[in-house]
Amino acid sequence: MIKVRAVFEKKGRAKYISHLDLNRCMLRIFRRSKLPIWYTEGFNPHPYFSFALALSLGFESDCEVLDFNLNEELPFDEVRDRLNAVMPEGMRVSSVSEQKMKITEIAKAEYDLYLLSNDYEKFGNAVDRLMAQPEILIEKKTKKGIKSVDLKQSIELLSAHPIGDIFKTFKMTLRLPAGTQTNYNPNLFLDALRNNQDQDFEILKISRTGILCENNEIFL
Repeated sequence: MIKVRAVFEKKGRAKYISHLDLNRCMLRIFRRSKLPIWYTEGFNPHPYFSFALALSLGFESDCEVLDFNLNEELPFDEVRDRLNAVMPEGMRVSSVSEQKMKITEIAKAEYDLYLLSNDYEKFGNAVDRLMAQPEILIEKKTKKGIKSVDLKQSIELLSAHPIGDIFKTFKMTLRLPAGTQTNYNPNLFLDALRNNQDQDFEILKISRTGILCENNEIFL
């Protein structure tokens, strides 16, 4: 049995495929690809595969991670090409390799946020004021109910700047906790920005650009 890890993008119309539907979609992709996928044993055998980190509905991504097993050794380029030949619109495998790191090593995710604001300077100042606060308290839904957490201790704001004069687009790049223990959605930061700084803006796009380990090494 060969343990394989594929990295794929999910963009355009594909961003509206929910995580549950993505599982069904992947079943069809594996069947159509005719790859020698390893099946679980028991009364109801099914192809074994798993996603490293669920992606929120409506988010795009360059770095979704899919793990699965093969019964036969094949060139990784061939596996990639056979998957891409049957992928739906908006999904494309960028690389296939052996599994090196464990899922438990995932610690962070990086996002690009594209926002529409009528006033660059006012919006940029609001972001600076929020990040300068000693704490950024947010209400986060957990399995045990609503919990108040301090986002300031976990968020990394890597950049924040306007990228166009015509459409008034503001781009921010964030790193947030992610993985098996803690997952923070970038919308939590945007909610805090709206609530604490009284900012009116429109979300144009949120894209996950990286899945990282604790030392900021790319998860492979």
